[in-house]
Amino acid sequence: MAEIKTRFLILSDTHAIKSISAPDVPVDVAIHCGDLTEESKLDEFRTTLSLLRTINAPLKLVIAGNHDFTLDTPTFETKAAYSREKLGISPSLIAKEYGHPGSAQQLFTLAAQQQQDNIVFLDEGIHHFSLHNGAKLTVYASPFTSSLEADWGFQFKRGESHSFAMDNTVDVAITHSPPKRILDNIRGSKHRWGCEHLFAAVAAARPRLHCFGHIHEGWGAKLVTWRGETASENPSHFTDIDNGASVVVESLATLRPGKWEAPEMIREKEARVRGLMADGYRRTSHVGRSSDEHPIERGRQTLFVNAAIEPVDGEEETQLPWVVDLALPADIVTGD
Repeated sequence: MAEIKTRFLILSDTHAIKSISAPDVPVDVAIHCGDLTEESKLDEFRTTLSLLRTINAPLKLVIAGNHDFTLDTPTFETKAAYSREKLGISPSLIAKEYGHPGSAQQLFTLAAQQQQDNIVFLDEGIHHFSLHNGAKLTVYASPFTSSLEADWGFQFKRGESHSFAMDNTVDVAITHSPPKRILDNIRGSKHRWGCEHLFAAVAAARPRLHCFGHIHEGWGAKLVTWRGETASENPSHFTDIDNGASVVVESLATLRPGKWEAPEMIREKEARVRGLMADGYRRTSHVGRSSDEHPIERGRQTLFVNAAIEPVDGEEETQLPWVVDLALPADIVTGD
């Protein structure tokens, strides 16, 4: 089957930070993996929509994150009721800042109607696209994350299950949460914050790319090679990933100076970061041509990308968007 090189720009967790700007690079598809806002206010959504409009892409795919709770109507209604009844906040003030149920969704509906914006908000599920470059793209999207309290948007309680219903037709999985034990660690914590149910779904579907955010300290990319031709009965990081054939493309640890690193290594990292900051993105290519060190074989490898942009508290802004080149199947249209 013919395949077409397709370039993606991936970012997440911009939280309506006005200092964040999109890199000046043309791509085929832009993806935002959620946490469009910090407090889910209407003005914050407008800020993020303005950012998305500056991206040079004929298709821009967007999902919600846990901070975007006004897009989750039941959660919004619960929070609004608590604010009125327990905190004494007037309904008019709530409406001024957050709108009414459906107001945030309407902003994206209006953006979708503006063809020059090319912005598509994705609900949970599988979506199909014919791209301008002649490729076809099948996407699975889900904003859901697990949480101890599950009191923000699109959350379920840790220990409960959620069905991430993707299949092996999916080229790209777009979720807010990382899967368990992949780019989901927080420094100083022994707990891994990704979702085991999501990992099992991805291990079974084996998309070419799985992009997400949510865990800011997990920023980076890892090319995973899977064991066998199908997932195990109870997929896990240990049973289903061939760790010896997998490789970390980049992480915060590979960019930031370590406590015990030699001065020359620190200078090398600092120079590399300056170069990346000048570009405004971190690029990786897995098309399969001779120039790619790690091509992706469909069903054999998955590139995982944590694109959380907001830096960890107190850290410099080294968390850049990702530009990823992949090969997608050609969108062959046959006549009658």
